[in-house]
Amino acid sequence: MTASTTRSSDHSAPAPHPVSGGPVVQLPTAFGDFVAQAWTDHVTGVEHLAVSSPNPPKDGRAPLVRLHSECLTGDVFGSYRCDCGEQLAFALELIHAEGGTLLYLRGQEGRGIGLANKIKAYALQEAGFDTVEANEQLGLPVDARSYSAAGQILAEMGLHEVRLLSNNPDKQHRLDKAGVTVVEMVPTEVPSREQNLRYLQTKKDRMDHRLTLDVEPVSNGKTPSNHTFDNNQD
Repeated sequence: MTASTTRSSDHSAPAPHPVSGGPVVQLPTAFGDFVAQAWTDHVTGVEHLAVSSPNPPKDGRAPLVRLHSECLTGDVFGSYRCDCGEQLAFALELIHAEGGTLLYLRGQEGRGIGLANKIKAYALQEAGFDTVEANEQLGLPVDARSYSAAGQILAEMGLHEVRLLSNNPDKQHRLDKAGVTVVEMVPTEVPSREQNLRYLQTKKDRMDHRLTLDVEPVSNGKTPSNHTFDNNQD
């Protein structure tokens, strides 16, 4: 596993969130060799996966950590309606090179609203609502995710100070409340696409994500350019 770091004395210890980890196993992937460990959240029953570089962080720096919310459409099917699958690949490549851990957080589909509700939100987005408005129209939170289990998993892995791979400042605030110090935010912006540009602009304008969106969106050359979509994720 990645090297332990020292807990910051500035934190008051939060109440422990009950989790338990399984055996650590080898995980060879297209992004390099990793080690993996499944974790069970005993409050929700959800199982999460920690995928870690076997090498310690370079130059004694805090380890990179990515909290990656499960996104079936993006991670598995490569959907262009979001940037989730591409962020996942980017994070794994960087973590393998520089040392750290990716926590794959299951049960967080669509920022915590679930797969069926995410598809319902898609339908509303195709009718003209943005990703925030679609959730509100469904009577659902804009972001229903919890990071209590993630914070406890990181603590039990000895990762008390981390460099967080994210464009979302809310994740930094949530981890801080869970007792994990974020010493640096490392951007994970990947090139936008014509199919997700409106979604990314909404994240930047309405959810304070740190995005530049100053590059020409890429196209797969197949989808008509007059269709732009929103998604619910990171």
